[in-house]
Amino acid sequence: MSMYKLIIRPFLFLFDPESVHHFTFKLIRFSAKIPGVKFFRKRRYQVRDAKLCRTVFGLEFKNPVGIAAGFDKNGILLNELEDFGFGFVEIGTVTPLAQQGNPRPRLFRLKEDQAIINRMGFNNDGVDVIAKRLAKKKKTGIIVGGNIGKNTLTSDDGAKADYITNFNALHEYVDYFVVNVSCPNVGSLAKLQNRDFLVDLLSELKSINATKKIQRPILLKIAPDLNKIQLDEVVEIIQTSGIEGVVATNTSTTRDNLKTSEQRLKEIANGGLSGKPINDKSTEVIKYLADKSNRSFVIIGVGGIHSAQDALDKIKAGADLVQIYTGFIYEGPNLVKQINKAICNA
Repeated sequence: MSMYKLIIRPFLFLFDPESVHHFTFKLIRFSAKIPGVKFFRKRRYQVRDAKLCRTVFGLEFKNPVGIAAGFDKNGILLNELEDFGFGFVEIGTVTPLAQQGNPRPRLFRLKEDQAIINRMGFNNDGVDVIAKRLAKKKKTGIIVGGNIGKNTLTSDDGAKADYITNFNALHEYVDYFVVNVSCPNVGSLAKLQNRDFLVDLLSELKSINATKKIQRPILLKIAPDLNKIQLDEVVEIIQTSGIEGVVATNTSTTRDNLKTSEQRLKEIANGGLSGKPINDKSTEVIKYLADKSNRSFVIIGVGGIHSAQDALDKIKAGADLVQIYTGFIYEGPNLVKQINKAICNA
């Protein structure tokens, strides 16, 4: 068992999850300034092998393992996360205006299930602050994705304008975009998941993209709870709008077959479930989309990856790239290295 799982994780899990998240961020940033730490992290966690390189929607990825949106919402740890071996970082979800998100507590561990329930509510610094931060970031080889959404107080009628604002403000500073209309923690987003709205929004973003000097790939993030009819509609939306692909999948609203007690789940109530319980469901969605579309668009696979085999299963199912988040929290930074080594040996 690794030192992380034996000593560090039990200690961190004694405290409130969100407080630990902020503490860890500060610790990572501070320690990176200590001479030798950056070098040690790179030697410890990075895997350098030509077999890992991927060219996906025109971008050159050093490796196919990324950190999912929600971990580094505000683009603070890009360089440090590269040191830990990630090939790309997806920031966000970013909204036009800064917002606090939902009231705390809003992040909960389900230790028995190796899962997390969150109802953060798109808390972030706002697109202008984040764009300025990205403009100042040290240039490295890491790919940065921008996950964009609407402000909670924005009406459905104003939602399209919010996405366009984010798209224009971040366009110069990110390498690809993810349109997030599937997060269960911002209730009004559910109304935006209809075909007509999505085709209109995505087609408009594609038109704006065409006016830029550099065109950024655009993906749609989808929920893991969609049925086959809805997934068929996703394929149609992608083909009609001409976007580059999907991120599959977001967190789940279901609570099926969990070991956590019913009483505990009632106490937590609403929120999106991530971690081991959604691994199989996410992989099934990836396989269905890949088979249905004849692999005609890019799929970034995310959801419940806690081992190298989980990642390989998603790649075999049709994912071009993979992302981790909850697995990173439960398994530690060694997970990134384990996945990359397994891909090299596959």
